[in-house]
Amino acid sequence: MLKEYFDRLLYMDHLIRTKSGGTPRQMARRLNISERTLFETIQQMKNFGAPIRYCRIRKVYYYEEEGGFTFGFKRKV
Repeated sequence: MLKEYFDRLLYMDHLIRTKSGGTPRQMARRLNISERTLFETIQQMKNFGAPIRYCRIRKVYYYEEEGGFTFGFKRKV
């Protein structure tokens, strides 16, 4: 369950960084979640400090500044 949550966050992060998520409805469909879940997850990302905005002209979510989420185990070299 937790892995699915982080996988969703990483995919949403990718869609937002590449400005390829589309409208909330389109993005929710790509993620196979409801629009309500999409809005809740976006709010959680904002609570983590993500400067997410929505462009009504391009109809896409984007970050106001460069950055992104990373999760996972990093091996010491």
